[in-house]
Amino acid sequence: MPETDERRAAGALSAGTAGEAALRLIADLTTKETEGVTAVTPAEDGWIVSVEVVEDRRIPSTGDILALYQVEIDEEGNLLAYKRLRRYRRGSSDNGENA
Repeated sequence: MPETDERRAAGALSAGTAGEAALRLIADLTTKETEGVTAVTPAEDGWIVSVEVVEDRRIPSTGDILALYQVEIDEEGNLLAYKRLRRYRRGSSDNGENA
């Protein structure tokens, strides 16, 4: 079994737990409401998680401005890095995003 698999099997974060940790971290850092996790990808020393955030509420809600953040966390759920990848209006079409 590769070293990364052994560490995950020994009680490190699962994909689901990594997603939950990233949601909490981004909510705390941005003080914005999170919509949810859009992707969880294993990384060499942890996870890369994409989180959708409501950056600006509008009426009607179809006018809300959302943002997609990429969060990198280690195997214990500690934040290593994060960045906003893009902002967009709720309901806008996906333009080939690879994040």
